[in-house]
Amino acid sequence: MFLALVTVLALAWANSPLSESYFALWHQEVGFDVGPVSMHMTLHHWINDGLMVIFFFVVGLEVRQEFAHGTLRDRSRAQLALIAGVAGVALPALVYAIVVSLSGGSGLGGWGAVVGTDTAFMLGALAIVGPRLSGQLRVFLLTLTVVDDFLAVSIIGIVYSDEIKLVPLLIALACLIGLWALGRSRQWITGPYVIIVIVLWFATVSSGVHASLAGMIAGLLIPAYPTQRQEVVAARQLFRDFWQSPSAASARGVNRGLARGISVNERMHEVLRWPTALLVVPIFALANAGVDLRGGLLADSLGSSVTWGVVAGLVLGKLLGIGIATLLAVRLGLGRPPEGVGMGSVFGGAALSGIGFTVSLLVIGLAFGSTTDLGRQATVGVLVSMVLAVALGWLIFKIAAKRWGEETADLPMVLEPPVDPEVDHIRGPQDAKLTLVEYIDFECEYCAHATGSWDDLRAQFGDDLRYVVRHLPHHPHGPLAAKASEAAANQGEFWRWLDFVFTHQDALEREHLLTYAEELGLNVDRFIQDMDSEAVAQRVNRDLASAEASGAHATPTFFVEGRRLLGDYDARTLTAALESRRRGTRTQEASR
Repeated sequence: MFLALVTVLALAWANSPLSESYFALWHQEVGFDVGPVSMHMTLHHWINDGLMVIFFFVVGLEVRQEFAHGTLRDRSRAQLALIAGVAGVALPALVYAIVVSLSGGSGLGGWGAVVGTDTAFMLGALAIVGPRLSGQLRVFLLTLTVVDDFLAVSIIGIVYSDEIKLVPLLIALACLIGLWALGRSRQWITGPYVIIVIVLWFATVSSGVHASLAGMIAGLLIPAYPTQRQEVVAARQLFRDFWQSPSAASARGVNRGLARGISVNERMHEVLRWPTALLVVPIFALANAGVDLRGGLLADSLGSSVTWGVVAGLVLGKLLGIGIATLLAVRLGLGRPPEGVGMGSVFGGAALSGIGFTVSLLVIGLAFGSTTDLGRQATVGVLVSMVLAVALGWLIFKIAAKRWGEETADLPMVLEPPVDPEVDHIRGPQDAKLTLVEYIDFECEYCAHATGSWDDLRAQFGDDLRYVVRHLPHHPHGPLAAKASEAAANQGEFWRWLDFVFTHQDALEREHLLTYAEELGLNVDRFIQDMDSEAVAQRVNRDLASAEASGAHATPTFFVEGRRLLGDYDARTLTAALESRRRGTRTQEASR
């Protein structure tokens, strides 16, 4: 919404009696001279070639995270995103070229204006016109824009760069090698990365290559990895040292320990994402969206093949490219969309992907110049496309909800089936007032029992709480460990087995599990027979089916009183959620 307001402000300013001040502002020259180093550009260029590099750097960080421990680790979803993303770039460019060529071909160089999607605008539109719950559709579209952004930035950097200068280009390449070397050495301090990225930007701008490409590649080279359990444990010990002996040195040790536990990529992303969304992109919009519509520009634009090429490329090209490519890929078994996302929602999201804005305006400025006739006509096409893409997306979502029942595009929120004392493993009174269900994997380092959350919750709620465990094994040794726990349960030792095995998560091979059974005094022969039985396999599969029906797709996933908990799952958060439900129950009882 904020970005839309800034866009309206830019248009109003550019068409007001103060329009001359608008255009004069962005053409002001700004620069510096530090010894032999100097750089002078207009304010408009500083924004497009400077500030926007931060935007593309953040995009690169996000892409690296997705490949490291996000949705692109799933081969099926990554393949679907790649197919739909390539089609969502290629078909709009083809549509644009066809429309412009039919009118003589003037303006063909602007084909790059229709290849990119403005993620911020698209997600804002999805929140307004999309399904009531659209979390999984949002994940799908974000995964798709990872491919879209990478291809769009590559096109900008390769196709729309100026004359190349060799020496600055070599310095830029050396900086990229330096970033790669820092990542390979597992350097966790942010400072060296920041210094190299600044030098990289300066060298890239001086080389003639558009800095957006360097920003994207730099983000891709910043290492990302899941938080390591041992680093969390080490940070806890450092905090304990600070608690026992507070000092500047111990506080510094805590900060260093916390930094080691989180990847440089994630820390940079956390610092930059909000300033990028709330400052960088709105400033870019203010500087680029202001087009003077007076003097017959609207009439000229309506008769311009460039305007309609942009509209057709973004609105129809994105819809058909992404939608049809996704449909065919799913039908051919080349990929699968997220759970709960139907094809109607996919086409609605594809329509919203026709909001180009940021990348479109950037390419228009590079291809035509933002103040030329073609540049202004193309900008009008981008603005018209935004309105049409949102309207078309809204219409498709409405049809999908009415004809195919796609009122949501998200994972279920309710536990299915409900807790059954005859089947489920329950710790605490079976008739307790509060129920906490956790889907676990014995190899998952962050399941609540492994971190001691249950002890804190038990101390807080006592006999008012029952704790239920269901299986969701997705780590390599998880399935066998789950079956072993059920074999122990057949001998009445599920909870003792769970307490013991969670302290041996690094050793879950079959021979280890048999050793644990012997140490716990189980009947080993019966344990082996049960672990390999079909009945135990069906018991674990029951929990897997329950997880899918309940929207649990990772461990740990918690359900508080039958509702899936979103966000953090530390003991304090769980306590607050349980207390909230308890207060709600008391209020309902009092009102009866």
